[in-house]
Amino acid sequence: MKKTIALWAALTAAAVLVTGCTASAAEERGAGAPARTASPATGESGETGDSGKAGEAGREAPGAAAAAAYRKWGLKPFAAPPAPPAVKPVVRPAGGPVPVISEIPTREKIVFITIDDGAEKDPEFVRMMKDLDVPVTMFLTDSAIRADYGYFAPLVAQGHGLANHTLTHPNLRTLSQEGQRREICGQQTKLKERYGTTPRLFRPPYGNWNEATRAAAGECGVDAIVLWRESMQIKNMQYQRGDRKLHPGDIILAHFRGPSELKGRTMTEMTATMLRKIQEQGFTVARLEDYV
Repeated sequence: MKKTIALWAALTAAAVLVTGCTASAAEERGAGAPARTASPATGESGETGDSGKAGEAGREAPGAAAAAAYRKWGLKPFAAPPAPPAVKPVVRPAGGPVPVISEIPTREKIVFITIDDGAEKDPEFVRMMKDLDVPVTMFLTDSAIRADYGYFAPLVAQGHGLANHTLTHPNLRTLSQEGQRREICGQQTKLKERYGTTPRLFRPPYGNWNEATRAAAGECGVDAIVLWRESMQIKNMQYQRGDRKLHPGDIILAHFRGPSELKGRTMTEMTATMLRKIQEQGFTVARLEDYV
């Protein structure tokens, strides 16, 4: 009997030992399982950590996408411009004369890009502006754009500013106030009809204006006459100041031009060169309409 009891005890102990080992292995596997299936919010396990990293990569994606877009055009991303001021620094007083500006009063290292006329209609420029998301203001002349009004619609849809540059691009100083009014108000109406937006800003062709221009522009609902401090040529910037440098708030003039006017270069190449020169001097680009 004693032998039987001893044998039974030994078998029971062996069974417990085997069961214990099996349970330990299962517990080890179980300890690993929660780590693989843990909530991504905890980030406690190795695999969850990877998911967390994937989430971080997702959050970085917009910046990465912007960098890739800029690389496509041989550029580096611009720093984000500061938030626009709560009160615009250039305001036309109620019933007062239309202000004439060539720069925006600010201490921020920002400049403003304006592009005139509309003769060149390079599809690559539309793609470039969509990729880079750099704000520009387009001062359009009806005689230059009427062959293809549709070209400028996607640029307006991208949020770029729509501004007035007269119907036929005359030297306004040679016209009476009524003649100037017809040129300015006529283009206000045309642009409103074509793009659904009435421009607030006006640029006189060649930068030529007089007091009759201000009066006519005021009658047409213009908030400011916009001149410039620098103009982009084929490869170089032309400066009005002797130090040949950009200054905070400067307005830069460019044109819708193609290879025939740019000695074989495209508008996108000219624009890329202009953006590099802005960036090299430590400036970024802001939206003109946020300040006027």
